[in-house]
Formats: sequence, C-alpha cells, structure tokens
Amino acid sequence: MTKDSGNSFKSFLARKNIEISAKRYGIDALSAMAQGLFCSLLIGTIINTLGTQFHIGFLTDPVCTVSGVDYTVGGLAMAMTGPAMAIAIGYALKCPPLVLFSLATVGFAANGLGGAGGPLAVLFIAIISAEIGKAVQGETKVDILVTPLVTIGVGVALSAWWAPGLGAAAMKVGTLIMWATELKPFMMGILVSVIVGMALTLPISSAAICAALGLTGLAGGAAVAGCCAQMVGFAVMSFKENRWGGLVSQGIGTSMLQMGNIVKNPRIWIAPTLTAAITGPIATCIFKMQMNGAPVSSGMGTCGFVGQIGVYSGWVNDVATGAKAAITGMDWLGLILICFVLPAVIAPLINGVCRKLGWVKDGDLTL
Repeated sequence: MTKDSGNSFKSFLARKNIEISAKRYGIDALSAMAQGLFCSLLIGTIINTLGTQFHIGFLTDPVCTVSGVDYTVGGLAMAMTGPAMAIAIGYALKCPPLVLFSLATVGFAANGLGGAGGPLAVLFIAIISAEIGKAVQGETKVDILVTPLVTIGVGVALSAWWAPGLGAAAMKVGTLIMWATELKPFMMGILVSVIVGMALTLPISSAAICAALGLTGLAGGAAVAGCCAQMVGFAVMSFKENRWGGLVSQGIGTSMLQMGNIVKNPRIWIAPTLTAAITGPIATCIFKMQMNGAPVSSGMGTCGFVGQIGVYSGWVNDVATGAKAAITGMDWLGLILICFVLPAVIAPLINGVCRKLGWVKDGDLTL
C-alpha cells in the first residue's frame, strides 16, 4: 500500500466515523452493550420477579402469543435482549439511522445462535456489521436498500458462521471459572471478587463481562461481593468529601465516578480492592452466596440494587424448581453483610490506615 493510498484509506475511515481502537470497541461498545442488557434481559427479569412475588396480575399474565409461545411483559423485554444489545452497540459506534435500525436483526440472530454465550457473539458481530454498514452507507443512490441489505447480510452470515463457536467458547470459560470456584472457593472467591470489582470501577463493563461468560453460582456470588465492595466502599469512605450526594451516586450508581481520582492517586483504590479480597471468600466459603438469577446481575453490585435483586430472584427460582427448600435467615444475613455492612465497615478502616501512612490525603476522593 502506497503512502497516498494509506492516507486515502485513513481519510475514508475518518469520513465514515470508523475508529478502530481499544477504547471504541473495548470500552464504549462494551459499556453500551451492558445498557442494552439492562433495558431488556435485566429489566424483564425484575418485572417478572415483582409480578410473581407481589402477585401482580398484569405482570404475570401473558399479554401476547407468538408462534405458540405466551409472553408476559417481562418476557417480551427478555426476548428483545439481542436486538437491544446490538442497537446499543451501534449507538456507541455512532451509526447512522439505517445501520442502527438494521442492527436489530443482527442482534437477534447473533444472540439466538450464540446460545447461553450470546452476548459475546453479539458484541463481536454487531461491531463488525456496524462498521461495514457505516462504510457502505451513503455510497450509492439506492442507499435505503444497500445499507440494510449489507448490514443485515453481513450480520446474519457472521452469526451463522461465528455465533455458535463464540457462544460455546464464552460458556466454556464461564463454566471453567464456576467449576474452579466450586473446587477452590477461597482462592477463587478472592480472584473473582477482586477482578470483577475492579472491572466495575474501570471504564469497562463488569455486567457485560459477567453476561458474556454466563457467570452464575458461587462465582456469581463472589462477583457481586467484589462489585459491592467497590461501590459501597468508595461511597462510605469518601463521605467526608462528597456527603450524601456522593453516597447515593457511588453507592447505588457507580464507583466509576472515582476513576479520575484513581488516575491521580492509584492508592485510593487499595481500600475497596482489599475489601473485595476479604468479602469474596466470605461470600463463597461462609455464606455460600450464589447468583442464580440473570448472569448480568453478577456484575452490577448495588447499582439500582440489581445485584441483590438478582440473588433474590435466584433464590425464588431455586425454591420453585426444588433446588432450594426455602429462603433462610442465613441467606438474608449473608446478603446484607456482604453487600452492605462489611464494605461499609472494612473499606473505611483500610482507608484510614492508608491515610495514616500518607498514601491518601483529604480531597483525594472528592468528586
């Protein structure tokens, strides 16, 4: 490739707003995918759980039947998981309308053919389909035909070719993590809790990672513990600087708000990360807390209390299927301690030590 052709290609990518970078694909697209998951699979699970637990008829009764399958309101939301993820990814990639709307079909195909590991398939296939759709958009006089045909054609073809393999690979990795956690609950409790908790605070999506890997069971419980350690830990230990607004925005919003401060002083991350290393094995070894709800909930922590709702919906499902006799007081004690009490106590204590050592100073945690 000559220098002129190289410059021409770069100009073409710039004109089409195609940015090949780790940030665009690994942060922007992944984070958007998590939002798509939240607005479909996760919200559908919450709606179904509310309807079942509070005996709300219009939430538990079927609202339509498609191909012989009855759907509740929550069921309809869950059925749209693939399209919601793909459209969210397209939005993050700044797709023009024709490409963005065409991604609904791509997401449906990738998620369906990817099986339980569908989210990972959607991530890869939606990105490629979106960028190719953006490349052809506006290049012909029959754009309204060409752009959807190319975007959908590429997406469905890749779904048939790649999605089963990507989905199976993701599930094997997730299964390996869950198997290892069952086998070595102490060590894996630490590793999963710390890694997923750090992913939640970093500008990537811990929820999307957990969903892509299908992370449930004890490993899912450890992931919840790690996320809560970061969110509640940062919220409480920065209360002096950020008061009630900071407590709420970090405690039930996201600890990602501290990312700018972490860049300035990485040592402020010591306390919540060590807290995750403590609460993770407590979750797996003592309370044996499991996430048997939607895998995406494993990476949400206390964000909107989605992690706790996920654990609770898992209990309900286990009781309904006979896998669990009843929801016990020990279950509730473990959930409250691991998600709220222990992070609120341990993180400030460790941060206090860091302050005495001069590693953390007043104002370092100010949002």
